[in-house]
Amino acid sequence: MNRLLKLYCLFSLSGAVLITLLSAHHKPKFKALVVASRAKDHLKMIAAAKPFFEKMAAENNFNLEFTDDTSLVNEVNLMQYKVFIQLHLAPFDMSQAQQAALQQYIENGGGWVGIHAAGLTGAMFKSPKREYWQWFEDFMGGIEYSPHPKFQKGTFIVEDRKHPATNHLPKRIEVADEWYEFNKSPRANVRVLASANESTYTQNKPMGDHPLIWCNEKYPHTIYIGIGHDASLCNNKNYTTLVRNAILWAGSNH
Repeated sequence: MNRLLKLYCLFSLSGAVLITLLSAHHKPKFKALVVASRAKDHLKMIAAAKPFFEKMAAENNFNLEFTDDTSLVNEVNLMQYKVFIQLHLAPFDMSQAQQAALQQYIENGGGWVGIHAAGLTGAMFKSPKREYWQWFEDFMGGIEYSPHPKFQKGTFIVEDRKHPATNHLPKRIEVADEWYEFNKSPRANVRVLASANESTYTQNKPMGDHPLIWCNEKYPHTIYIGIGHDASLCNNKNYTTLVRNAILWAGSNH
């Protein structure tokens, strides 16, 4: 009888452990919030991005909310997310209160993935109607956006293949994009992961040293991805890998 009781307890314990392991396996790793722009020139990309991100979240076991409602960028709401994905949402498209909430979120260690138009900083966006968000320009490496060249195919070079966001990417990747330009390279203030090969397309104003993807290591879970204008990127294997790895990295270890 004692032997039977021991076997019963052993099987019960094994079952409980198995259920616990299965539950842990299926429990989402973290929650991410995507806030998209409402700008007309990005609507096609944003329409394609919604199923793109939802599929990514399902396949990689994290929860995701996708919205274009900037009112969700507030201190209380952001507390529930490990990663904030700023999809084409320009800094000046947020109110001063929303900017302050996002700044606090990042300064407190929140994960941030900024894509394409998230990097629109600089003098051309200053207005007497609102205070300029200088913190964000500094966060971006102290750079100002310049008018971009025409949409065209070109190549960017993955410089840093040790970073988790880029370590599964090939050395050179060809895409069609707007190839954002800036008044200077942010390299002195950031960790550059990839840069444009300016010889592969026609520039508006050549930068020479032209980073496109980088991290500000002062805020250790943040990454800016300058590539991202066209909806076709949502079907590009390398771009999917880049964005997925960036989100998983930004949502881990904090």
